[in-house]
Amino acid sequence: MTYVITQSCCKDASCVSVCPVDCIGPVGAPGESTDSEMLYIDPAACIDCGACVQECPVGAIYHHDELPPGQQRFGDINARYFQLHPSPADQPVPRRDHAPVRPGSLRVAIVGAGPAGCYAAGELTRIDGVQVAMFERLPTPYGLLRAGVAPDHQHTKAIADLFDTALCHPRLQCHFNVEVGRDLTHQELLAHHHAVIYATGASASRDLGLPGEYLPGSHTAAEFVGWYNGHPDHADAEFALSGQRAVIIGNGNVALDVARIMLSEPDELARTDIAQHAVDALSTSAIREVVIVARRGLRDAAFSVGEFLALGNLDRVDVVIEGADLHDAPGDDAETALKVEIAREFAQRSPTSTHKRMVFRFLTTPVEVVGDGRVEGLGVRGPGGQTVVIETSLLLRSIGYRSHPIPGVPFDPGSGRVPHDNGRVRDHDGQPAPGVYVTGWVKRGPRGVIGTNRGCAEQTVTQLWTDFDNGLLTRDIDEHTALIGLLAERGVQPLAWQDWCAIDTAERQRGLDRSRPRDKFVRIADALAAAKK
Repeated sequence: MTYVITQSCCKDASCVSVCPVDCIGPVGAPGESTDSEMLYIDPAACIDCGACVQECPVGAIYHHDELPPGQQRFGDINARYFQLHPSPADQPVPRRDHAPVRPGSLRVAIVGAGPAGCYAAGELTRIDGVQVAMFERLPTPYGLLRAGVAPDHQHTKAIADLFDTALCHPRLQCHFNVEVGRDLTHQELLAHHHAVIYATGASASRDLGLPGEYLPGSHTAAEFVGWYNGHPDHADAEFALSGQRAVIIGNGNVALDVARIMLSEPDELARTDIAQHAVDALSTSAIREVVIVARRGLRDAAFSVGEFLALGNLDRVDVVIEGADLHDAPGDDAETALKVEIAREFAQRSPTSTHKRMVFRFLTTPVEVVGDGRVEGLGVRGPGGQTVVIETSLLLRSIGYRSHPIPGVPFDPGSGRVPHDNGRVRDHDGQPAPGVYVTGWVKRGPRGVIGTNRGCAEQTVTQLWTDFDNGLLTRDIDEHTALIGLLAERGVQPLAWQDWCAIDTAERQRGLDRSRPRDKFVRIADALAAAKK
């Protein structure tokens, strides 16, 4: 038999390098990621050795005979991928690590402790002599792994164990609770480090540009995600859960996460690390239908096969498909063909009157948010050109993200990203900005999954090493202790790795008291208090 990669695949690709027969794909060039939604194992080539299982950071790989409930179909999904795509017989040539450097000759600051920053830290600390300082505005690390991944996806969050190896490295100093642009300037970072890598993500939501878009009751999906995940910026948000219908514009995985959380049984959510205030609010929610509106068709849907397939396992929830072409097409790739097949299966199911509903409405263009003083509905235009109103008191916009400008760093407002050349930042004249780099969403935009950041970080760090070897990072810098003194003068109290460990222990203990993985601190003051106990 064979091993199978399942829904929680993060595309970290750790499994690829340990496979002795090169049966895992698709594989990109060193430092690059492919456009596929996940990785797959070719059953015709797998030798059943299990090396990939030990290496997978999120526990997404199972023996075919041991696939858990709800994941059995991934055996067929893995096999079908290689029926339409060639097996990855020729792996890229492994990259060679940089030689050790003289201690003190390369000190790098990383701004942002999410997956992108953590992967960059791992790339740098593997080379002897490199010193790294990480800065994060929140008291807690992991970025969207902590505040973006849905609480019912605990397997995915297990990749934090991999990041811990980098964050607790003796040549890395954590400075959580420090915001660059408020507590420190970009120029001050450059004065104390040979290079700065920005991994600040993309937390600003894109606008729809519709009349009534900002009526009360209209929110970004990012606000809702931050709210149920306990992000301090959104802990006090309020959402209209008293109506029976919610509408989401956009059909990526975030939209599916939000719809699933809204319709899940509160008792099931209460066993996850969802914020307690969200459990309390969702326990009294009246929402029984979530309509997911997509301008384009099913074949252009941004959600992944795995997340779409998993909707069929939701307890007492019917998945309804409207406006989709459910016929097979010769030009469909493996993942698109599977989406069509799954949608066809959903459409053939008989709805149950007592069930909640998740409705996918394709080829539907939003034209206006309707309401007198607050949201009462969304005006949409369907395939026939007729405009109708979908009544709702809660509208969420899930149409993508853009990065916030970083004071002192070049920024392209059109793309919502920092201009760069494979991670090396370019100034407004297109010239390299000495010692400044980007990785993650602030570099490439909001695309890819957690593991996509690994190749992205490798590419950026490769550019940094090129500059180092060419003597472009050899300027004199101030001692790190001077930077700590500067923060102290400003009344800033950075949290070290040990402080986060204290917060982590306290959250896990609070969760243990409620039979949950953890109970997060949603107030910064409470997290700081736990860090100092």
